[in-house]
Amino acid sequence: MIEILSSGALNSVQDRGRRGLLSSGVSRSGAMDIVALDAANALVGNEVGAAAIEVAAFPFRLRFEAATTVAVTGALAEARLSGRRLPPWWATEAQAGDELTIAPPTAGARVYVAVGGGIDVPLLLGARATELKSGYGGHEGRGLRRGDRLPSGARRPGRLPDGGIGAPPPPGRDRTDEPLRVLPAAEWPDFSEEARRLFAATSWRVTAEADRQGCRLDGPELTRERRRELLSHGIVPGTVQVPPAGRPIVQLAEANTCGGYPKIATVIEADLWRLGQAMPGDALRFALVGRNEALAAPSETAGWLDRLRGAAALYRGS
Repeated sequence: MIEILSSGALNSVQDRGRRGLLSSGVSRSGAMDIVALDAANALVGNEVGAAAIEVAAFPFRLRFEAATTVAVTGALAEARLSGRRLPPWWATEAQAGDELTIAPPTAGARVYVAVGGGIDVPLLLGARATELKSGYGGHEGRGLRRGDRLPSGARRPGRLPDGGIGAPPPPGRDRTDEPLRVLPAAEWPDFSEEARRLFAATSWRVTAEADRQGCRLDGPELTRERRRELLSHGIVPGTVQVPPAGRPIVQLAEANTCGGYPKIATVIEADLWRLGQAMPGDALRFALVGRNEALAAPSETAGWLDRLRGAAALYRGS
């Protein structure tokens, strides 16, 4: 069992989200940085998709009521376990009574805390993720509060070495200046040639209107040559819509499942973690890629995660 000692409403229990239910009006939800979630679970030996805590409001503090394994990944933030500083992307053994504290990040927006066995909240529509927008899933359908107690599942056999183990950052984490890869979306041809050029050439700024539902960007106005009324149509995390004001909105984990704004592009799934770690004021650029590159992109981290799971199992002796 874990007791929350200090938290904010934006901190929540998340897993990889609810897949395959968009046609029923159920958004994906889940972790904003799925790579960091997967890495945290790999370090503590959890199954892929186990639930963890997504921390987006700081400082954050919890207490372990029983011995377990804990991993902290994601944004670069000072994490301490009963006063002992943990390196970035690190897993270690925690004893009953130990307190974990996480300070505001120096880079990135969200930290992930995984424990051995995962956070054992009820499954709902195939996932344990919290849907903050609609108020269901996770822990009572809401963000975490002081005094909440979260159960954990049964951890795998084995124990980490004294001091713990770490992982190098996943591929691409050091290339923060690279553009987000996108595919042209349905209304791409409706935009003027100049608008399409600006979309790829502009260094867009993340505004304060950024949350788990979407991210509004600031920059030049993107105009359409072909203006037509659109019925509401399906959208997914990564869809880049352009409302009448002409400045893009990128849909994220808790995006609605349909919308009527024209779609200029879609950020490929392999790059969505960067939006999950973006802070207001950060600069983002876009680059068009082809379908084959988009399909091949997940392999960049898949091999890294497989090696991480194998190394963590070896260290645990399991």
